Amino acid sequence: MPDHPGALQRAAEVIRRHGGNINRIQFDRRIDPVTVFFELTAPDDAQVQIHRELAGMGYLQSTLKPASFLKFWAFLPHRPGALSRFLEITTACNANIAYIDFDDRGSNPDRLTVSLSLDDSAAADRLLDQLKSRYPLEILEYDTTGRNLDDTVFYLRFAQEIRRIVGDSEEEFLLSLLGDINHVAQELSKLGQDPKTVFEQILHNGDILRETTGPGFYVDIQEVPVADGMTLYCLQPPCGGSVFFIDTPEESLMIDTGYGIYHRDMVMVIRNRIPGALDRLKEIVITHADADHCGAGGLFPVESVMHPGTQDIIRVANRAYGSRSETSILEEVYTTLI
Repeated sequence: MPDHPGALQRAAEVIRRHGGNINRIQFDRRIDPVTVFFELTAPDDAQVQIHRELAGMGYLQSTLKPASFLKFWAFLPHRPGALSRFLEITTACNANIAYIDFDDRGSNPDRLTVSLSLDDSAAADRLLDQLKSRYPLEILEYDTTGRNLDDTVFYLRFAQEIRRIVGDSEEEFLLSLLGDINHVAQELSKLGQDPKTVFEQILHNGDILRETTGPGFYVDIQEVPVADGMTLYCLQPPCGGSVFFIDTPEESLMIDTGYGIYHRDMVMVIRNRIPGALDRLKEIVITHADADHCGAGGLFPVESVMHPGTQDIIRVANRAYGSRSETSILEEVYTTLI
């Protein structure tokens, strides 16, 4: 949103004119001077009109580009106007300065320390080319993934890290996630918790799940004869969520599926350890709606059965559905992320 008086009112007027109702709005200039998060309800046709009009005004963020982060020393000539000229160059390249430090009475009177972010790596390269042609530079840090963005915009950094885990194809999910992260950060702060610490733990879990697929996958298996011609197998993949197989010569039954991310690896293990079991598979029983128990339920070509309450939790993608904390944004976003 443009950083000038009346910009917010113009957006709100578009929403009002089309009958939209703003349920939540959040803006903090200290965190991000141009990004405003709206949640609103409106009839479907009105949503289309609101979206179209805001997009026409240039207000809608339609993509989450990996931001580039630069930290460097620039050695400026010690004369009037030197800093102003330097800032003209950064402004022309749409650089967002997060930190700047200069003191001509210090030990390095000609050295300017700058941290800034740009929309993409091409803009960063253009800026560096222009600065290098005018000033001696020493690059301290250059990152084109968004992982080293200043902590004041940590929610953008978190979304970029999620992109690293889930891939570039989930752009729509990442954009909607931005608003959710911002909302969650507010709620965590109200509870006295550090949002960055919580999100770092979520990223850690995501990294472990990804790292334990493919070559990193492993599984512990227990085999228990329970009757003539009937064997119970317990498969324990990484990160929890045991999978049980009851196998007979005529048919087999699966109880829980593990995380969806492990589906391909689990199929290979089952085919090797229990030959023919997947061909005999008639049904999957889901014990409850946590992702480590039902995550791959839709990836097998057989029906899954479960308690109606479990089905409701999966349908609304909120593990707190039906409980007193059902409306908590923390529960909803956690369920989606996992």
